[in-house]
Amino acid sequence: MLGRQGFAVFFLNVVDIAGLVKGAAGGAGLGNAFLSHIRGVDGIIHVMRAFEDDDVIHADDKVDPVQDINTITDELRLKDIDFLEKKLENHVKQKSSAATKSPAHLKAWEQEKAAMEKFIQFIKDGNDIRNGMEQWSMSDIEYLNQYQLLTAKPVMFAINLNKADYVRKKNKFLKPIFDWVQKNAPGSAIIPYCGQYESELQDLEGDGLAEALKEAPSALQKMISTAYSMVNLIYFFTAGPDEVRAWMIRKGFKAPQAAGVIHTDFEAGFICAEVMAYDELKEKGSEAEMKKAGRYRQEGKTYEVCDGDVIFFKFNPTGGKKK
Repeated sequence: MLGRQGFAVFFLNVVDIAGLVKGAAGGAGLGNAFLSHIRGVDGIIHVMRAFEDDDVIHADDKVDPVQDINTITDELRLKDIDFLEKKLENHVKQKSSAATKSPAHLKAWEQEKAAMEKFIQFIKDGNDIRNGMEQWSMSDIEYLNQYQLLTAKPVMFAINLNKADYVRKKNKFLKPIFDWVQKNAPGSAIIPYCGQYESELQDLEGDGLAEALKEAPSALQKMISTAYSMVNLIYFFTAGPDEVRAWMIRKGFKAPQAAGVIHTDFEAGFICAEVMAYDELKEKGSEAEMKKAGRYRQEGKTYEVCDGDVIFFKFNPTGGKKK
């Protein structure tokens, strides 16, 4: 939210799930329970261990983050294949029903069948769905939005180092991890951090916290902001005499859609949006100064809301309908 003093605070709901072991897609370890629980999430943060410590047991008795991430991604692919094959099997049974409805229904049935077969083969070839976006058609993408495949979700990689490596910004595992990500998840963020250090910071305050942060910054805020942008979420703000409120929307929402997040009547009766950029408003100091500088503007139905916009919506309470 945007506080009265102008601070922006962002919120993410992060679910901590234990790591996968080989065979998870078939039920080993937490297996199917884990894989079912994450189908509805917007993105995945892979936490990769990149430190050696005899007191912290590793499932394979050896610290190898690249092997770990290969195991995890293999299991995610297997689960997607299993999901798609079951869906395809059920889809095939519906062919007669589609054929009896109309030629259009049969055509749609054939189109979805072809899409599922294409997705299955792509994953079986060792690929993640998100890495094939340039080859998916608009109808393919519509199906993918419905299926919520695990390998279609955006990912980031949080690399857990020991404190010494985090402070000196060097670690023998970082280069192999970087090379793996460039090959298998190009464009995804890699954020080194130290879990032990972050835990220590939580217990500090005042001068003690300030002194610790001089040695090394916390990576937590970077993780939050990166994860937030990774799942294509943005905030816009509305303001009144007594409060300022933040509203979360998907990046790409037009002004009427953003208005609808506040109330459906705002979208139905949308007239225009009066918009200011938060950074400019903070610099100018007031709405009056923004108007004087020509930075207070009106936008119509096609305006795409930007992260940090401060918006006053004008709408027709009757929803634009004639009485």
